[in-house]
Parts: sequence; C-alpha cells; structure tokens
Amino acid sequence: MPYTDEAHVRAEAAAPVALVERYRQVRQGSLSRVAPLSPEDQQVQSMPDASPAKWHLAHVTWFFETFLLIPHLAGYRPFDPTFSYLFNSYYEAVGPRHPRPARGLVTRPALAEVMAYRRHVDAAMERLLARGVQGEIAFLVALGLAHEEQHQELILMDVLHLLAQSPLNPAYGPGHRPSRGGPLEWVRFEGGCVAVGAGPGVGFTFDNEGPRHDTLLRPYRMANRLVTNREWLSFVEAGGYQTPEFWLSDGWARVREEGWTAPLYWRRVDGDWREFTLAGLDALDLDAPVLHVSYYEADAYAAWAGKRLPTEAEWEHAASTLPGALSQLYDAAWQWTASAYLRYPGFSPARGAVGEYNGKFMMGQMTLRGGACVTPPGHSRSSYRNFFYPHQRWMFSGVRLAEDAPEATGEEVLTDPTAAFRHDVAEALSRSPKSIAPKWFYDARGSQLFEAICELPEYYLTRVETALLKRIAPQLAAHIPSGAALVEYGSGASAKTRLILDAAPQLTVYAPIDISVSALEAAAAAIRRDYPALIVEPLARDFTLAEAVPKALAGCRRIGFFPGSTIGNFDPVEAVRLLAGARALMGEGGLLILGADLVKEPAVLTAAYDDAAGVTAAFNKNLLARINRELGSDFVLDAFEHRAIWNAVESRIEMHLVSKTAQTVHAAGRAFRFAAHESLHTENSYKFTVEDVTGMARRAGWRLIDRWISPPPAFAVFLFG
Repeated sequence: MPYTDEAHVRAEAAAPVALVERYRQVRQGSLSRVAPLSPEDQQVQSMPDASPAKWHLAHVTWFFETFLLIPHLAGYRPFDPTFSYLFNSYYEAVGPRHPRPARGLVTRPALAEVMAYRRHVDAAMERLLARGVQGEIAFLVALGLAHEEQHQELILMDVLHLLAQSPLNPAYGPGHRPSRGGPLEWVRFEGGCVAVGAGPGVGFTFDNEGPRHDTLLRPYRMANRLVTNREWLSFVEAGGYQTPEFWLSDGWARVREEGWTAPLYWRRVDGDWREFTLAGLDALDLDAPVLHVSYYEADAYAAWAGKRLPTEAEWEHAASTLPGALSQLYDAAWQWTASAYLRYPGFSPARGAVGEYNGKFMMGQMTLRGGACVTPPGHSRSSYRNFFYPHQRWMFSGVRLAEDAPEATGEEVLTDPTAAFRHDVAEALSRSPKSIAPKWFYDARGSQLFEAICELPEYYLTRVETALLKRIAPQLAAHIPSGAALVEYGSGASAKTRLILDAAPQLTVYAPIDISVSALEAAAAAIRRDYPALIVEPLARDFTLAEAVPKALAGCRRIGFFPGSTIGNFDPVEAVRLLAGARALMGEGGLLILGADLVKEPAVLTAAYDDAAGVTAAFNKNLLARINRELGSDFVLDAFEHRAIWNAVESRIEMHLVSKTAQTVHAAGRAFRFAAHESLHTENSYKFTVEDVTGMARRAGWRLIDRWISPPPAFAVFLFG
C-alpha cells in the first residue's frame, strides 16, 4: 500500500488502559502476520516496489521511536542510532535514508535484533501511555497505530509477490480469502449535490480524506458486487488483452512491454487456469472476485463490458448512503475508481514531517476505495482514499463497475409511488446513521396527526404564523397582479392558503403541490367548493421534483407560497437548491411568500416537538406504521421511543425514533439490524435568523421585497421577487 499513512489525523485523548490495550493489539497483529514466515522469508525483497517483512517490522517501530519516544519520553535512549537511517521511509525532514530498492540487501541487523528493537520500543511506549496522553501525543499515537495497520497489509502484499517468484509455489498459510458476492444487480443512486470526504467529529481520518465538501453527481448505477474471475475469464478468452481498442494508450503500451495476458497471479497449467494465492497455487475460483489487476486492466475491462469505473465521489456516496445494498465493500479487494488521486478543495497537509506524504503524492496516481481481504478489520471506512500508480498490480485490487443512469422525472416517480417509498426506506435503513426524508410522514393518518399537532398549546408555529399572515395578508395581496396563479408547496389541508385567497381575489388559479394524494384531494375539493370561480389544479408529487409548469399555469404570473417553515426540513445546501427550483418554476416576474421559524429558547423549541399529550410522538411513530402497512414490514412501534433534540451546533430540532433494545426488523424485502439505543433520524427542523433566510434566497436568485416578524415566539414571513 502506498503511504497514505504518514498523515494528519484527528484524535482525542484516550483512557490509558484502553490505549495501552489498543497499542498491544495492533503491535501483536504485525507479529501474527509474520509468524508463518522463516527468517529467510523476511529478509528478501522481490522487487523495488516491495519491502522485506523485516524492514516493515522495523520501520513501524522506528515511527514510534522517532515521533513519540525521543521527543516526548524523558530519559528515553534510542535502541540504535543507525536505525534512523536504515528504517526511515520517505521522511525528508527527518534525515537521509537507505534507498528503497536496496532494502533487501540490509542483512544486518538480523531479524532477532529487529525483534529486540520492537520489545525495547514497546516497553518504552507502555511507560508513555500509562501516564495518559492527549493533544499532539494522542494524535501521534493514533497515527502510528493506523500506520502500522497499513504495513500489516503491505507485509502480505509483499510476501505474496515474493513467494510467487519461487518455482516451488510455497504457501504463506490459510485464511485471507476474499468474500464472495451474490447475483449481479445494479443499484441506482439519484446523485445530486452530495457531501463527500471526512467531516468533523468522525474520529480517526487521514488528512487526504478531507475537507468535507459538496460535489455534483448525476444519477448513476453501481454494481452490487465486484467483477468475478468467471467474468474476467470471458474478457481474457474474448481477446481482451490482444485488442487495443479497449485500452488507454499508456495501458496498451504496458500490455505489450510486459506481456500481460491475464491478472498478475493467474497461470496456465496443463491447459487450465490456476491462481497463486497466499494459500499457494490453487485452481482458479471462478466465483471469487478478480484480484491483482491494474487500473489499466480495470478500465479496459469496463470498456469491454460496456460500463465504466465509478468516480471516487460516486463510490463514497453509494457506500455511505446505501451500504446494505452493496457487498464486498471492505473485505474482498480495493476497488479502482476513475478518479485521479488529487487534493480535495481546501486541502492542506499536516504540519511537520508527518504531513509529508499525502500532499506530495497527489500527482500521477489513481484512487482506490474500500478495503481488501488482507486489510486489518475496522481499518477502512467509506471516506478512505488509497492510491497506486495505474500500472501496479501486486496489491489486492479489484473492480466494481458503474454506469450512468437516466434522470428520473417527477412523472416517473409518480407512476409507482410505492416503489419510490420502498427505495427510500431501504436506503434510509441502510445508512449509518439511519435517516429518512420527512416527506414520508404525510400519508392520510400522518396528515391528520400533523393537523392535530398544529392545535397543540406547545406547537406555537401554526398559531403564530397564522396570526401574522392574517395581519399582513392585505400587504401581500397588494403585490399580487390580476390573473396570477398561487402555487403552494406542501399544501396539506390548505388552511393558511385561504388567508391569501380571501385577501387576493384577483388570483385565478390555485395549484397545490403535496406528496399525500389523499390530503391533496380533500384540500382541493374543499377549495373548489368554497372558491367556485377559482381554477384548482392539484399536483400530486414531491414538491422537490416540481419542475415542469402545469398547463393551467402557462401564461400566468406565478406566486409561490411556502408556509409553515417547511424550508427548515432541508439542510442549507438543499434549501438553496429548492429555492432555486422555485425561482425557475415561478419564472419571470414571479414572487415567493416564504414562512420561516426563527431561533429562540431551546426549551420552547423542544416542547413544540415533544408535547405532553404525545401527539408528536404518535406522528413520528406513524411513519413506522406506514412502512408496516405499505411495505409489509414488522416494526413493533412500542419498541421505539420518540425523541426530540435541540442541536445547537446545526441550529435545528431533530426528531428521532430510538430503538429501545437490539432488534432486527424486516422492511422493503430486507433485514435491518438496530442496536440498542440506535436512532432512525426522521426529521430536522432548522431554525433561522433573518440573515440566514435572506442569504439562502439571494444565493438561489431571489431578491428581498419585504419581511414581517411576529412578536415572540418569533416567526417570520418573507416576500421575495
């Protein structure tokens, strides 16, 4: 593995006993990996890209000595000053080092002395850790342990390449088999503006995994499993390695120069394909994932198959939002992506010697994602970025295919709302942490419960906003031209709408948009009855997908009406995107009336979302009842607790359904595990300042015309044009 290791990490102070135990566990892991090897096995270097196992054992020890013991443990004496030269890797700031291609020539110190070196450093590290560490020292300990786990993988990569050179085909030993996938399926992801990269508060990460940033993804599909040996054999037998049209120019040159005809460790024996593995020379397992292929081979196979490699942003988005639908993410092979290994926007390397490697390697290499059968368990994660040169093959690398997916229109979603619900539920329960869009609250029962919530004494929003709208309706109506159409987002029962319709009889069309068909039909029928001169054109759809202008609105000035602070259900990026969509839908001369709840005392906020009568809890749990009813699921409602939390950092109230015990539920045709106290995050309700709202609207292309604020508990109504 290339040195994604010497890099900046975030680490918190750890309890001394737990940290000492973690240190011992990782250090023993390295010894366990070399246990099947003889001293001679650990001395030899099979190629310049590889290193002897003995060197790996010494190098990771040198890291702890150099960066922790010498500067931070008073009285520590280095084991041997010459080791700083012998076992440095790439640290220019630390001093000169022995050339990498000649590491196998270092027969002295002997293996026994390297083991004594490890014991010397381990004893000193235990003294350092026993007193408790924090800050920079905790940072370096976490980095050193992750660094050693990477070298544990490198040991097996390098040993496999070494043993493959022997005519005796010796085996390293059993184990380290890649996991298998099932039947091939294609999993769709809608993409959009998504956040990728490691964010704050996620624990250990290398500096190249951040900063977290937004990127735009078009809809795509990704294979649920890796390409198998059987499928790769078809590529071989179809002349894939002899057909230049599938290959990048540099890849084709490498094929001819090095005589590639199959993956690195495939061999023809008596007319049959076999594969050299850590267990020795075996018959080719056709249902196992293909391993040890270069980026050039992966890209050529994808071209031959009529697919492509995923970008690393697509891979991370898929792995973090719907991991349950994808097998072999971390326990089979590192997966090539189509992305060059480059810095993220805003990236800066760590200060000092430990920050040397990631930044200066960000050129000429390609990114891999996931993890392999030789990766220490728990070492990898969805944001982890591995990287190699495109021609390299000795690492445990494989292929997961992707393809573009057609854009899903609102009409397509509406043709099968149950399928959309099933898809969203499966995606929600597969996430970590679990979360689902609040739009699915509003079936008929959910809409009734929400109307009941609006009548609760604790739930000030509807009462305060309605009073404010009554007072300002004439002022709003003065801006509405004759013959205009009112387009309401998330109309529900359309109660507040009547305030606008009564104040602005010049409106000729009313177009309510709501995902709940039953609630929409009832509200539309009531409006038709009470306003017979008004053209009512309900739109049964997710209003975030409302892009096309209905025929009844063509030629009309359009007034968007988005009350209730529903904008608070969207994070700031999504909110700007929604407001920009509204800007496009309202068109030239359009207006937008927007309600937004303002920041106030946390006690007032939490009471509004966790009322004494339990109506909000019933509303929250009704989502589970809907999943049971419409998708044949088996949620036990009493096994979940409603919880409302004020998140001051994000300025939002969060609603959760918290599992009281460890349990397995079945939904959307699959099983999902809940740990005790694990949450399904069902809703966010962001609370704003006036500047927050006007800033979002401005970024979406709106300009502020006027705004009104109620007396406490403060609520605001904005008019944008």
